Amino acid sequence: MAFADLLPELQAAAPKLRGRLLANQSLAEITWFRVGGPAQILFTPADEEDLAYFLASVPDHPVTVIGLGSNLIVRDGGVPGIVVRLARGFNEVKVEDNLVTTGTAVPDVKVARAAADASLAGLAFYRGVPGAIGGALRMNAGAYGGETKDALVEARAVDRKGNLHVLSNKDMGFSYRHSSPPDDYIFTRAVYRGMPGDAAAIAAEMESITERREATQPIKSRTGGSTFKNPEGHKAWQLIDGAGCRGLIVGDAQVSELHCNFLINRGNASAADVEGLGEEVRRRVKENSGVQLEWEIKRIGVPAAKVSA
Repeated sequence: MAFADLLPELQAAAPKLRGRLLANQSLAEITWFRVGGPAQILFTPADEEDLAYFLASVPDHPVTVIGLGSNLIVRDGGVPGIVVRLARGFNEVKVEDNLVTTGTAVPDVKVARAAADASLAGLAFYRGVPGAIGGALRMNAGAYGGETKDALVEARAVDRKGNLHVLSNKDMGFSYRHSSPPDDYIFTRAVYRGMPGDAAAIAAEMESITERREATQPIKSRTGGSTFKNPEGHKAWQLIDGAGCRGLIVGDAQVSELHCNFLINRGNASAADVEGLGEEVRRRVKENSGVQLEWEIKRIGVPAAKVSA
């Protein structure tokens, strides 16, 4: 099934658009789980100005933003409205005066490498974070002892009306795996401050992170990274293991036996399989320990049964 075609309406509303609009575009191929239905409209803006122009021109449709598709489940019915995916116009990284300025489509690992190449410490933790900088800003992404909040100077964002905002670290309202800007802000650029360091030591730290990830996480599987946030005073994987969920299967989705806070698509899972498995894990953990796990992976779209032509 497919959504109604919004393409003619949007093209008429934004005749000077330079980015690309695609109707009923599959999203499964650009998510790490490789599941999910289409975007009613997939919009790839040419740059920040193009994004602002588009948002100001078409105010009446819901807008959803995705990045590299790492920490994401797209439901089988797809995503109604407009899905914005930042790409080539937002992938520049520049290092100057201990500052790393980056577009939000840049993978986190690329930012870590740019800082390391400039002998700047403080961003090596991004070597262990899947996804791109936009998602890292939204969820205060972190790993291996570092978080986004520790190094961010400021971020730029465009709101739903096309207005530009510059937010300081304090403005971001960071907390554990969360930031507080309005949901309609689309981050376009970030500036980080690194600390002068020893290039060899930074390279060794990044290599250690790589080795630890490969030894403890199913990074070569179709997965979405850490599934649930660590509840206060607990580790999610220990709660999941304690509830007997390691290796648990729903459809063709499975709790990883290597790291049980990771769900994997064994090859033919649907989004419903993956999300259903996650909900079953939450149910069992709650029953076993009394702790309610909170999703870290973002879930968007509608179930297949709710798609309308």
